[in-house]
Amino acid sequence: LQHFPNLINGIYGIGHRILVTDVQESLFWVRYRPRADNQMVIFADDASPRWITQLAVLDNSTAAVADKFGNVIILRLPPDVNDNVEEDPSGNRSLWDRNALGGANQKLEMVCHFYVGEVVTSLQKATLIPGGSEGLVYATLSGSLGILIPFASKDAYSFFQHLELHMRTENISLVGRDHLHYRSLYYPCKNVIDGDLCEMFNTLDAEKQRNIAEEMDKVPTDIAKRLEDMRTRCAF
Repeated sequence: LQHFPNLINGIYGIGHRILVTDVQESLFWVRYRPRADNQMVIFADDASPRWITQLAVLDNSTAAVADKFGNVIILRLPPDVNDNVEEDPSGNRSLWDRNALGGANQKLEMVCHFYVGEVVTSLQKATLIPGGSEGLVYATLSGSLGILIPFASKDAYSFFQHLELHMRTENISLVGRDHLHYRSLYYPCKNVIDGDLCEMFNTLDAEKQRNIAEEMDKVPTDIAKRLEDMRTRCAF
């Protein structure tokens, strides 16, 4: 365990791989090596330090984590990752392959990043309604519940991305904060659309709704329908 820098606060298994979270140094992907010397070998880790509080396994190479500062991050192994630690029974090659900071030579890719705004106390992959889309459900320290869901198509992602961009220009924050700056408080927001902001389209007056809809080559009822469809597809 000498290669884990601080304090292990979570161990998760998926197939032949083990995911280990550190209280201060993010996530490690580990393989157990029984044939040689009964050791666990780190074959990939995160390049950024993160104070992990929760983890949810998404698939064999992807995991979602939350840190104590209110960020939710999705980390994925690179496509060409090599976890065959049995090819190096002595451990000499993995020792020489370590980078200048002593970490693993293979680094995780950050797929998504989003600042929730509160400490996440629970993070699970779940379906909230029968037949609905599977999503990433989280709960926060103050009792808030939220869900992150994948888009079913690039067209849907493009539509909500444009709607989010238009909503950012409306200056609807009660305290005058810039939306993008808020959602990127610790790291730049990446590949996540803020559904709460998009939902505020229905609170705008009719003239602003028409202006946004015209710029998107839509009518206000079309945008409201897309928002409703997204809600009913995953939650309520």
